[in-house]
Amino acid sequence: MKRIISLLVSAMCFFLAEGELLAGEAKGTWQAEWEKTIEAAKKEGKLVAGIPASAELRKSVGDTFKTRFPAIELELTTSRGPTNASKIAAEHAAGVRYFDLLISGTYTPFSLLNAGILEPVEPLFILPEVKEPKRWYAGHLWIDNSKRYLYAFQAYQSENFWYNSTLMKPDEIRSYDDLLNPKWKGKIGYLDPRSAGGGTSTWAFFLKIKGEEFLRKLATQDLLLSRDQRQLADSLAKAKIILTVGLTYYTFAPFLKAGLPIKPLPELKEGTYTSCGSGALSVVKSSPHPNATKVFVNWLLSKEGQEVYGKAMGQATRRLDVDTKWLTEHGTRASKDFLTVEENNRLENYSEDTLFQIWTKATAIATEVLK
Repeated sequence: MKRIISLLVSAMCFFLAEGELLAGEAKGTWQAEWEKTIEAAKKEGKLVAGIPASAELRKSVGDTFKTRFPAIELELTTSRGPTNASKIAAEHAAGVRYFDLLISGTYTPFSLLNAGILEPVEPLFILPEVKEPKRWYAGHLWIDNSKRYLYAFQAYQSENFWYNSTLMKPDEIRSYDDLLNPKWKGKIGYLDPRSAGGGTSTWAFFLKIKGEEFLRKLATQDLLLSRDQRQLADSLAKAKIILTVGLTYYTFAPFLKAGLPIKPLPELKEGTYTSCGSGALSVVKSSPHPNATKVFVNWLLSKEGQEVYGKAMGQATRRLDVDTKWLTEHGTRASKDFLTVEENNRLENYSEDTLFQIWTKATAIATEVLK
């Protein structure tokens, strides 16, 4: 009996030691790969990334990355997504390889994907805190159906309906159907859905939730259409209209600071769409600085990288270890803080199917019915 117990103990010790060895080897594997990648990136010496047009983002990301990796020059091209994508496509067609990656809205990178200019993103993940799905709300989330090329690192809702509290009460509009009330005719401002932006996103979500007939009826409400966000916000503040659709907190921030009677409309019964905002990451095929690209991607998707990006953009990451509740004060609700994964999936407004089935149809309807 003692011999059997002794053998069992020995066997347990062996398997425990073997497990520790394997764990050590696994840890050493990623660490060795990471160190090797950093050294190779130092030799490349540079990374070129197209990012959203934000001076604050450029400074925050540039300064923090330089502190972490001083030997890697980070060149950030700040422009609207379509502008950066057009540059990448033109250079690629000319045989030039200058850009390494793109961070943009959801629709923009599909032009590059369809042209065969992008490469899979996930193989670039090295750090466990980036690579492990458990670190992310909903695991790894992709915009493209192949789940390889367009990585979504954000998911949130924004307050897209704002009203003048001297002209209406919030309980007067509790459903999208209430927007069709004849008394609101000529009194609703709308960020033109025929041009990319929050107006387009909301218009597409209307189609998804309420259907085509709803859009056609809404178009008869003599909407004040504009592509100028400031103009719409000013019209609301001056009581020329009672409500705006498609604008967010950041447009109204100066008006709120001035104490003007503008408030976000409480969430309507149908809910609000979820977006990944400017949180779509794509990597250019045969980029000139592949190792520096790996370093940047892993840093961007790390806890520090997502904190820096989220604070600069006022948008919410999907990383579970990053605090995003403070964003509610700025009209943004992180999906991970308020929605189940199932609810987020039902309300999503950014997947490939949604973009090319719902958005395409919605844009065609807008072009037809809005004059």
